[in-house]
Amino acid sequence: MADYNIADSVDITDVVCPLTFVKAKVAIEELEIGETLAVRMNDGEPVQNVPRSLKEEGHQILKLINNEDGTYTLIVKKLED
Repeated sequence: MADYNIADSVDITDVVCPLTFVKAKVAIEELEIGETLAVRMNDGEPVQNVPRSLKEEGHQILKLINNEDGTYTLIVKKLED
């Protein structure tokens, strides 16, 4: 993650769908356009749905990192309000 200038991070491993996306969306809405958010999520449904949903909102998915512990970290750049 050192390659990216992370403005903020959110851990959504403690919530289930649809709150996973809601929590990530709220976090990215607090950023300025061009800033980057790191979202830590569980494997499975969140990994399948959260990146797709954020992309549909108009944001850029930069990287999905396997943390090797059953979680992933999604790096997403805010492109629009």
